[in-house]
Amino acid sequence: MIGLDTNVLVRYIMQDDREQAAQASRVIEALTIDEPGLITLVALVELVWVLDACYQLDRSQQADVLERLLRTRELLIERAAVVWQAQRAFVSGKGDFADCLIERCAAAAGCSRTVTFDRNAARHANMVPLHR
Repeated sequence: MIGLDTNVLVRYIMQDDREQAAQASRVIEALTIDEPGLITLVALVELVWVLDACYQLDRSQQADVLERLLRTRELLIERAAVVWQAQRAFVSGKGDFADCLIERCAAAAGCSRTVTFDRNAARHANMVPLHR
């Protein structure tokens, strides 16, 4: 198993830098079920942020990337069941992916609620607002 950094995933998905995209493609396309690539939660959050902030992919496109990664048998996604829950919340709601993942990770860890000062996260990612 090998770990995949966010920039390798971005180059593979976006194919925007000829040399790096070719290197990323060689690595990712050589992965197998027996020798998979690992994508951490941090890399997923960074990936979605980069796709939004740097490449202006819309929510639907970001959700599609997440789903394709989750369905790829040659990739292991850290806490995949929780990521699936966050991805579904992201698709069906208006919260950003990071907020959905934070809330779902906390719930999976047994938290009765996740508190936040972020009004958007409270409205759209099932968090409880703290008053400022």
